[in-house]
Amino acid sequence: MVNMKAAWRAYVLAVCPQALSPAPWPCAALRRQPCCGWRRSSRKPLPASTALSSSPCSQLCACAPAPAPDPSDSWGRECLRLLQQLQNSSQQLCKVTEESLQSLRERLHHPDSTGLESLLLLHSADRVLQVHMEYIDSYTSCVAVQAFQKAAKRRSEYWRSQWKELRQLLSGMSSEGSVGTALGQALRQPLTHHVQQYVLLLLRLGDTVGERDPTRELVVHAATLFGNLQSFMRQALDQALATQALWHTLSSRLRDVLCTPARRLLQDSQDSPVTVTPLRAERALLFDDALVLLQGNNVHTFDLKLMWVEPGQDGCTFHLLTPEEAFSFCSKDPEGQVAWQWKVTQAVCQALRGKKDFPVLGAGPEPSEPPTCRCGAYTFYAEGRFCQATYEGEWYWGRPHGKGTLKWPDGQNHVGDFCQGLEHGFGIRLVPQASEDKFDCYKCHWREGSMCGYGICEYSTNEVYKGYFQEGLRHGFGVLESAPQAPQPCKYTGHWERGQRSGYGIEEDSDRGERYIGMWQADQRHGPGVMVTQAGVCYQGTFQADKIVGPGILLSDDDSLYEGTFTRGLTLLGKGKVTFPNGITLEGSFSTGAGRGLHTQGVLDTAALPPDPSSTCKRQLGLGAFPVESRWQGVYGPFGDFIRAGCPGDLREALLGFHVQSSRELRKSQEYLCCERTHPEDCVGRMEDILEELLQHREPEALQQYLRKALSNSLHPLGKLLQTLMLTFQATYTGIGANKHLQGLAQEEVKQHARELWAAYRGLLQVALERKGQAPEEEEDAETRDLQVHGLVLPLVLPSFYSELFTLYLLLHEREDSLYSQGIANLSLFPDTKLLEFLDVQKHLWPLKDLTLTTNQRYSLVRDKCFLSATECLQKMITTVDPREKLEVLERTYGEIEATVSRVLGQEHKLPMDDLLPLLIYVVSRARIQHLGAEIHLIRDMMDPMHTGGLYDFLLTALESCYEHIQKDMKLHRLYGCWNSKEPW
Repeated sequence: MVNMKAAWRAYVLAVCPQALSPAPWPCAALRRQPCCGWRRSSRKPLPASTALSSSPCSQLCACAPAPAPDPSDSWGRECLRLLQQLQNSSQQLCKVTEESLQSLRERLHHPDSTGLESLLLLHSADRVLQVHMEYIDSYTSCVAVQAFQKAAKRRSEYWRSQWKELRQLLSGMSSEGSVGTALGQALRQPLTHHVQQYVLLLLRLGDTVGERDPTRELVVHAATLFGNLQSFMRQALDQALATQALWHTLSSRLRDVLCTPARRLLQDSQDSPVTVTPLRAERALLFDDALVLLQGNNVHTFDLKLMWVEPGQDGCTFHLLTPEEAFSFCSKDPEGQVAWQWKVTQAVCQALRGKKDFPVLGAGPEPSEPPTCRCGAYTFYAEGRFCQATYEGEWYWGRPHGKGTLKWPDGQNHVGDFCQGLEHGFGIRLVPQASEDKFDCYKCHWREGSMCGYGICEYSTNEVYKGYFQEGLRHGFGVLESAPQAPQPCKYTGHWERGQRSGYGIEEDSDRGERYIGMWQADQRHGPGVMVTQAGVCYQGTFQADKIVGPGILLSDDDSLYEGTFTRGLTLLGKGKVTFPNGITLEGSFSTGAGRGLHTQGVLDTAALPPDPSSTCKRQLGLGAFPVESRWQGVYGPFGDFIRAGCPGDLREALLGFHVQSSRELRKSQEYLCCERTHPEDCVGRMEDILEELLQHREPEALQQYLRKALSNSLHPLGKLLQTLMLTFQATYTGIGANKHLQGLAQEEVKQHARELWAAYRGLLQVALERKGQAPEEEEDAETRDLQVHGLVLPLVLPSFYSELFTLYLLLHEREDSLYSQGIANLSLFPDTKLLEFLDVQKHLWPLKDLTLTTNQRYSLVRDKCFLSATECLQKMITTVDPREKLEVLERTYGEIEATVSRVLGQEHKLPMDDLLPLLIYVVSRARIQHLGAEIHLIRDMMDPMHTGGLYDFLLTALESCYEHIQKDMKLHRLYGCWNSKEPW
């Protein structure tokens, strides 16, 4: 059984020998010393005037009545600060030693009630160690800058008066040399001896504690810590003395530049020679925070936190890489190279950890190799884009790499992703303008230092650009819009090339009330174009350098047509021909002058027949001038590139655009340099999920559900593409662009968008199959592709364009629908039986038994009762935008008519066309569908080609016939005569 009393006695002797019997240093005076307590016990107290009862450090810092340093003496102030710091550290050390002594006494007087683990030195060994290390750091800082010698020299008269007391303090120690040296020894040797005794006696105490005793681990831990502290103290003192010696070898100018109390010399090329290339440094100094290369009076300082070490090819060389410099260290022999490389590597590790290695350099708790990826701040000085800019963020092998921030002295900031030293990935840049508090804010993707990919730019002029960049310039598709309150508000939606509008684009000039649709070159309208004015006037012709050139056509709101030449303001000038809506033509020369109006000289032809109104109003502009497949290649192109690249996650945001959660966060992003968006690392996983889900929904019904979901999700590539196409469609055909002469242009685009979306889906499918290692699907033939586009995709995308598209159909068929509405109004005046008679519906087909009459009613007065189910069915046509569903409604209406007739006849009956048409006219007149002509033409244009010549085509043709019949003169005088007849029914 372990003799616990013996163990206890051994520990007490280790920590406080005088607790058991009188003993010499180191612990005899610990009971009463309020500060360091490192003086021999003396029965005769020192004179009060010397104040040595505190410590030599206290004497230096506070007790002597010496004046404060001269304000111009920076080093004097620094030495005083160091000595005060040493005094504070010594007080903390004295305090923790007193606490340790108190726990010893408590354990000594109550051994049965207090366990060994209650001792401060055991249960708080790390805290005790930290206090010792803080004292050692303060002490070695004083040694490195010779603070003791400077203080003793400055107060030499005081020390001469106290020399006897000082010798008493240093009794038992070598008192040869200066006062400063003696003070340094007095503040170090007792602590060294004390720690040595701690280690020896703690080891002895550990030998007396059993292997299974719970306190053994505490004892071993404390002994290990203080054993390491001995090594740490020796190394710290050696570094401080080497640093102190270094300052004597340097000129005063270099010493002023390099000397700081916390800096320690680790290696000197004068002790271990090396050659530094290409700098050709005369001397290399490795400190614990920096590498310094001296070239005459030039000092090159490199921060160790931003230094990377790379072994050389031979055994005598290694390379160092910094943010702006790369150089090689070559030693005479492999041993020198190993020593330098090891010292630099360990110094870098220590600098990155922000604290000295314990117990010795290279023996820290972290890995001995520094990480290649780090965080730090650096100001660039070399000429270039980054000159004078400060980068703070992540680094990799000497270059900004990862997340970081660049700040220039002129206020320009950049926050975002970096790769190999350049802006690469998503980033936000603020560029100050001449006006106060005005900035251009670029939120976009960057590639190799310049904007490339999708971005949103908010300019100090209140203009906003949303679109694609290349090499820092607007390139590809983009939208530039000025603020509504701007002096000349305008909006451009279209293609850009090298920062200029070029290709197909739409410009809306709100100030002039005009919209231009057409081709651009070098920021000017150039090539075929269509101009639409707020007054309803349309022009189609050729532009050159922003001017109208050559012949063109002009369509007015009343369908008058002019063919000839114009001025920029669309004024008739030169030879031309005007065709009026009534067919009259005027051909000749036109001119105008100030205050003279329009003048013409030509031939007026009044003999021409009036043109067909339906053909006049259906004149469409732009159909031959802008091939539909090439209009929006700037939108389709990036999506095609993304798919052909295999849908990589790191390109997803750059090509498809970053997602902003709300407009408020987008507005705040300029102030806070942040933007809530999907992160690239998240996008990779999401793209994988998208492709995986796509493979699981390849059956027709599942595919339809998948496409509907994908197209409604702005984060899905297909949904993002549809969202962008909607933007272009609205920019073209809303507001001023809502002109009936653009209906054909819009209809073409919707069908082309459906084809492109199907091609995008097929591309995603091929990528998904390739990632799974499956064979790609065979190429579709044109017929199969058209069936899929019209039968599957078009019904899904049409709702996104329906509002603008249907408005164009309304305007185009406004005259026809007006006649139709008048016909419906006239027919609605008649009761059911009178209307059936007028429409020549055979009487045996009249559903009279469906009519329930009261005593005051007659068949001739009943209204909206016959064929009620068919009427209600047809009215559902306006509840959907899908042409196929509209045709299905028409088919069900036909079925309801036949079902009603079969019930009347009491047998199954198939209606011939002669019987169906008047009944269908009746149902259409009672359904009162507004804008039926626009509905019919939209269905016809968007109908699936596979239905051509089938039942749906037949029923739609029948509906068209009904529509035309209702527009014709109904000979109301005959109807009124029949209605007023008193002949009973």
